[in-house]
Amino acid sequence: MNMLNLNAIPSPSRAATDLSYEADLKVALDPVLDDLLDRTEAAGWDRRKAAYTIMFLAARKLTTKPSPEIAPSVS
Repeated sequence: MNMLNLNAIPSPSRAATDLSYEADLKVALDPVLDDLLDRTEAAGWDRRKAAYTIMFLAARKLTTKPSPEIAPSVS
């Protein structure tokens, strides 16, 4: 039986600049996100609104912590 450990997200196997990096990341995060939405819905929250809220929170995290790939260079 293949048991998925939702507490462990696999490490990347490619460089962040690799064309397949984001596809690999989607595969890694998809079951975790499904589990989060399932648990949220089971607790009584609306699944669609929960998904929207996750997108909002993720976007907010990006505005408070810039990506190292786009961080301004120090001169």
